Amino acid sequence: MSYVRSVKGREILDSRGNPTIEVELITDQNVMVKASVPSGASTGENEALELRDGDPHYYFGKGVLKAIANVNGPIAQILIGEHVCDQERLDRLMIEADGTENKGRLGANAILGASLALARAGALTAKMPLYRYIGGTHAYILPCPMMNIINGGAHADNLLDFQEFMIRPVGAHTFREAVRWGAEIFQTLKSILKKAGHVIAVGDEGGFAPRLESNEEALDLILMAIEKAGYRPGSQVTLALDCAASEFYDKGTHRYFDKKKKQANKEFAERSAEEQITYLEELCQNYPIDSIEDGLAEGDWAGWQLLTERMGKKIQIVGDDIFVTNPKFLRKGMEMGVGNAILIKVNQIGTLTETLETIRLAQTNSYATIISHRSGETEDSIIADICVATNSGQIKTGSLSRSDRVAKYNRLLAIESGLGQTALYRDSNRFHQIKQTIFSH
Repeated sequence: MSYVRSVKGREILDSRGNPTIEVELITDQNVMVKASVPSGASTGENEALELRDGDPHYYFGKGVLKAIANVNGPIAQILIGEHVCDQERLDRLMIEADGTENKGRLGANAILGASLALARAGALTAKMPLYRYIGGTHAYILPCPMMNIINGGAHADNLLDFQEFMIRPVGAHTFREAVRWGAEIFQTLKSILKKAGHVIAVGDEGGFAPRLESNEEALDLILMAIEKAGYRPGSQVTLALDCAASEFYDKGTHRYFDKKKKQANKEFAERSAEEQITYLEELCQNYPIDSIEDGLAEGDWAGWQLLTERMGKKIQIVGDDIFVTNPKFLRKGMEMGVGNAILIKVNQIGTLTETLETIRLAQTNSYATIISHRSGETEDSIIADICVATNSGQIKTGSLSRSDRVAKYNRLLAIESGLGQTALYRDSNRFHQIKQTIFSH
């Protein structure tokens, strides 16, 4: 038996240099763990509330001292003296103590830091790897990574409104091989961009942020990098997009437009929802794209229905802002026939328990699940363990640069090594042969 002896919050910096929360938890057996909380740039309207101070003279309003006070006060009062393995009950007690729909009183960042620290302490107490502690004996699927190698949208200072241009090494046989393929393609892309005179600085998620004029130009460069690195586009490596369409949607006119080009006084396109879907279909016809995230805005439910109807049987249609890792919005999407996959971000909902509940709901209803980082990350690699624990089979954790992104890949490599021969890579032939047996449990 092990009980919480102390809980302490502190202010640290995320990968963008903005303050965030780290929670330190110590048990009566002197087990000490830490968990830190990420932050997003393009956020959904219905995400749980990240509590910030709002003081313009302290980190320009982005301080988290109020949230830290809540960790050290009411949250500590709930947890101290409780058994560290009582995860779900303690998460529910924190939710009840907050008492709001969006965790706006205590702050989702404060609650989440404590929730994740509890999980780490429970795993150490049980003397298990974290993925095994959370997922049990059937947790051994390594994910296919979705590697963001060109950044746009809110993540980069260029003219690309689409936020992420990703590669998926679907033809690899192991996670280790998938990481190697991605790293080689990333380095090849760097040399191509450099030779063409582009800036090779990286954006928030570690991908390159060259001054490109169109989505097609970005996709062409990625295809060139895949082929030059010695891989086959489509069969070995596919492409994925995160459009983050809420960022370039006009709620007044219900139109989608090239926001960055308009701001730069350049010629820009403007589309209805149906025209935006047609544009996405054309991209899929011309490029080996097998996954599109947030192709339409979060409030455009009718558009999402049409998008899923027209493209959902051909590719993965991923909901991020529209679902915000929330069972309520996911259920609405299921009822309306919206999407066939959900992006999972722990800080969108605010506790590990609710995150796992959303994943179970999705998987039970044949929605694919993709565990995701945020653009403002920390060195904490817990999403890697959550991904393996839930057999999600896909992870988004950025490019093959920046230590805050690479930390997650390195953790997955360690998990794969620890699992040995039992490890299954999500897109390997061996995985598909026994998939039904695994998920029947």
